[in-house]
Amino acid sequence: MIAVDPALYEQMAAKVKASGSSFYWGMRLLELPRRFGMYAVYAFCREVDDIADEPGDPVEKRRQLEWWRVEIGRLYAGETMTHPVLVALSGPVAEYKLPQEDFLAVIDGCEMDIGTAMVRPTMAALELYCDRVASAVGRLSVRVFGEDRPQGQAVASATGMALQLTNILRDVAVDAEIGRLYLPDEVLSAHGIDSHDPKEVLAHPALAAVCRDIATIAAQHFAASDRAMAECSRRTMRPATLMKEMYRGIYYRLEAEGFQPRLPPVRLPAGAKLWCVLRHGLV
Repeated sequence: MIAVDPALYEQMAAKVKASGSSFYWGMRLLELPRRFGMYAVYAFCREVDDIADEPGDPVEKRRQLEWWRVEIGRLYAGETMTHPVLVALSGPVAEYKLPQEDFLAVIDGCEMDIGTAMVRPTMAALELYCDRVASAVGRLSVRVFGEDRPQGQAVASATGMALQLTNILRDVAVDAEIGRLYLPDEVLSAHGIDSHDPKEVLAHPALAAVCRDIATIAAQHFAASDRAMAECSRRTMRPATLMKEMYRGIYYRLEAEGFQPRLPPVRLPAGAKLWCVLRHGLV
């Protein structure tokens, strides 16, 4: 059992709360040691994601991500850590046997956001990106939840794809404002959209049809997640179910609007979040 340092716990909890993530409510369902483990995993993800998202020199961003790669290597080599997030991760990594390759995959995914690699990527590149920034996090998470069987890994992979594609559909207009375009080249081309300029793509009349095609793929991943979840312990996987259902709520709201990108992006109201917590977190 992990010995949880109260001060370190509060630091990690503060990082999760400050992000405003819906995932916070899923984490709150866990007993204290596992909750601390999830806070630490999420704090790590925020650290590396912020490097990619905040303005700055691409060379410096890659240097900072490389620092995290080296530090993760040192953590797994049993060396003494000084960064609070790495200190917090030390116990969960050992207790829940969290694979080093999943942490490195998250870093690699964040690096894909630097530059123009994820502007109109190929479908294969998009799938790799989703696996790295979402499914890898899911694979770490289900181990912390206590489900380390193949069924749990299947849930993680499918749920990560479903959630990340929903994120992309929700944020098409937001991403265009900062020069990003995650919609895949093959689908854009199939609908006669040739531009690589995110704002030009945003204004194209066929964009909603592109988004509907991606939504179909997301729906298939939601369904695959449901099938794999049925083979897992319902109680153990309650946090994963709650996280997924909150995003499914966003998906349904996007669907109701015809997957037409807009600003501000679709959000799940507080009342809908509360209903999710009551329906999927407490029952």
